[in-house]
Amino acid sequence: MTQDHAQYAASSNVPLIKSPSLRVPKSVEVPPDMYPLPDSITEYFAYPFTLEPHVITLESSRKTTIAAHAARREAYLASREHEKERRKREALQRVAPGYHPESGPLAPKRLGDLITKRLDDSVTKTGVDLMVLPPPPPPTRTVMDDLVDQLAAMESKRE
Repeated sequence: MTQDHAQYAASSNVPLIKSPSLRVPKSVEVPPDMYPLPDSITEYFAYPFTLEPHVITLESSRKTTIAAHAARREAYLASREHEKERRKREALQRVAPGYHPESGPLAPKRLGDLITKRLDDSVTKTGVDLMVLPPPPPPTRTVMDDLVDQLAAMESKRE
């Protein structure tokens, strides 16, 4: 024996163990009623042009429906946005009457300055040099004032 064969001589006595995962699969049996494909399948690719008008009308109606839905959605979103802005303006008017966000911050004005300016305007219009103040507004009565008066009247009747 040569030197190459000598080193493999010891391994020739080891038994061969086959893995159970190494197996030959069963052969596939074709059923007898299977229809084989022809050599050329180009005749199967015939387009039926009789469907063309039907497909075109369906597609055009689908596009118009989609456009109508998109327009309705845009109108709805715009109306929601306008409603949000209107509510925001109303809330601002409740907090600060006369305030408009685009006009900038409100500056306080003295009531005396406004009265003097109005009187000056009225004096120059009428030519009168007298300074006449308008009468003070009557005090406003609230429901609480009326209730207090009624309770006081009831107390005075009891005594």
